[in-house]
Amino acid sequence: MADSLTFYTNPTSRGSITRWMLEELGVPYETVFLDYGTSMKGADYLAINPMGKVPAIRHGDRVVTEGAAICAYLADAFPEAGLAPAPADRHDYYRWLFFGAGPIEAVFSNKAMGWVAPPERQGMVGYGNFELAIDTLESAIAGKPFIAGGRFSAADVYIGSMIDFMLMFGTLEPRTTFDAYVTPLRERPAYIRAKEIDQAHAGSKA
Repeated sequence: MADSLTFYTNPTSRGSITRWMLEELGVPYETVFLDYGTSMKGADYLAINPMGKVPAIRHGDRVVTEGAAICAYLADAFPEAGLAPAPADRHDYYRWLFFGAGPIEAVFSNKAMGWVAPPERQGMVGYGNFELAIDTLESAIAGKPFIAGGRFSAADVYIGSMIDFMLMFGTLEPRTTFDAYVTPLRERPAYIRAKEIDQAHAGSKA
């Protein structure tokens, strides 16, 4: 019997990235919805993720946290879905997947907090400065439908989710390159299903 797959999330969180990834896989999974400050900080969930944050997955007896790690793990755990390039062709896949999880996540978190590294200390942060990070992100997708390997992959789920989120909330300035990349991703059936599931649950708690 296949290992059970459980997804821990909140419908208004970065868990939406994992939801999209799971819907792309097309495999059965159970969702456990958690609330901020209560069940997310409860002993049962802290045993899964001591950080007390979502998303997380449990696949059999294996626990994975962090959005990029979850996407990469699931692509490998379910190779039949074709969401990772062949091992010999994963250079861009790993590069941009973890560029999103590292410099892009950091630069936007710091911007949201109003913190900017002074020019003389930009070498101490992983992204340098906001403009450099965003220009680099744009260069990764310019003129391409997918970010790695010439086909849709888990890296597109992660990077596409980040760009989608930032454009939606106005934390990323609109650029033709970003729109050209993310618009077709928003039309994918799995993206649409994932949004409908989370929106329905968020609405039921309103």
